[in-house]
Amino acid sequence: MYWAEFLTIAIAHLFAVASPGPDFVVVLRQCVASGTRAGLWTSFGVGSGILLHVGYCILGVALLLSQSPALFNGMKYIAAAYLLYLGIQSIRDSLKPATIVKTNGEEISVEPRKAFVLGFLTNGLNPKATLFFLALFTVVISPDTPISMQIIYGIYLAIATFAWFAMLSKILGNENVRAWLQSAGAWFERGMGTILIFLAVQIAVNAS
Repeated sequence: MYWAEFLTIAIAHLFAVASPGPDFVVVLRQCVASGTRAGLWTSFGVGSGILLHVGYCILGVALLLSQSPALFNGMKYIAAAYLLYLGIQSIRDSLKPATIVKTNGEEISVEPRKAFVLGFLTNGLNPKATLFFLALFTVVISPDTPISMQIIYGIYLAIATFAWFAMLSKILGNENVRAWLQSAGAWFERGMGTILIFLAVQIAVNAS
């Protein structure tokens, strides 16, 4: 009965998750700096962040955000500040000696909890994701759709997001791919930092 609605959601999500953004940047940086394992934990955090968006949409908080520009802009500024922090940190790391370590197949040990939190906060604070789920739950999903079905949609979106970034982690964490990206040395870190700062500025400007 809800297959048409589900397919619309799945297709919209595919285009949204495939478009480069903060989630992609942090997963890429984690994979190159620390390997596939770090990328997978970060991807798990990103996927879990989807459940946060789904949760507040089901509870009606998304409607409150849409009706309160000041509150929504405040959330955008928080997201911009977080991305700015990550960008500056990345550039600062690039100024340290041997920031990018040659791997030769080895992976730098990274605490799973930190990688997970990084992914979760990056996705959870992403206003682009907030707008996407707001549109999804107010335009695509019918008010008559049972809460149980909406929860199923949310679980699918979280799993699909994790699967997408886990696949990218496997590719980007490959020894040869990492070696190629690491050949840029500190410039890779600076590039990632610059992109994160650009995204932060873009979010802050759109919030004003």
